[in-house]
Amino acid sequence: MSDLRLEDLGDLRSLETEAGRIVYCSAGHSKPGTPTLCLIASTGRGPDDFAALTWYLLEAGFRVLLPWPRGLGGSTGRLEGIDFHDLAADAAAVLEAERAGPAIIAGHAYGCWIARTVAQDRPDLVDGLILLAAGGGTWPKSLSEAIEVAMDATAPEDDRLAALKVGFFAPGHDPRPWLEGWNGALVKAQREARARTARDSWWSSGRAPILDIIGLQDPFRPVEARDFYVREFGARVDLVTVDAASHALPDEQPKVVADAIVGWIDTQLRDGFGKA
Repeated sequence: MSDLRLEDLGDLRSLETEAGRIVYCSAGHSKPGTPTLCLIASTGRGPDDFAALTWYLLEAGFRVLLPWPRGLGGSTGRLEGIDFHDLAADAAAVLEAERAGPAIIAGHAYGCWIARTVAQDRPDLVDGLILLAAGGGTWPKSLSEAIEVAMDATAPEDDRLAALKVGFFAPGHDPRPWLEGWNGALVKAQREARARTARDSWWSSGRAPILDIIGLQDPFRPVEARDFYVREFGARVDLVTVDAASHALPDEQPKVVADAIVGWIDTQLRDGFGKA
């Protein structure tokens, strides 16, 4: 599925807001009673990394919304002076335009912070929150530096591939497709947005139940941090670990991740999304 594109899976749509234009893919149709999933991409990247995962979710009968962040895929908007709440508002606008709420919102890596902010700011739109390869609070500076090397198109290719293997891909997985798709200006803006956002304004992540899916080879979630979100949020969190996966989890193991998501949603639907 390495050549699978979102354009092959759904319709490309755009939405004009006061902040700019949001381009997104709308794929599939939900079965009655099944929520829509909105997938938020990781640092400096767009939702193309979710193509294989989306295919499996569509096979399971779900509807999937995939917005491009500002500066990628035709999406526009100010990148200076923004915070998590601005980025979360973009995703919320897509949910409102598609009349998709309450939905399940999922973030990958950096996207987890934005998904959590949507859940905090717009609990009316969010029935469930999924964390894909969420970091465990802190991590070595060397991992952030690996991102710098991986996205640098002027760096030697061997150095970039080595950085991707260190920070993103488990042994045996080909990191080469991730040589493309980076946006340095977006990375800078996202990091500044994190520094600008008051932790107390988003950390509690609303009230929705949480599915935390992590790769067992993810250096951003070492063994001592595996239960980080369980310790933070208690019974709200269901933790699932995936072997042979690192920080690029949804791209490395899309079928396993999709199965975990589908099983969790089925359970939550049965239980009334944490209300039982």
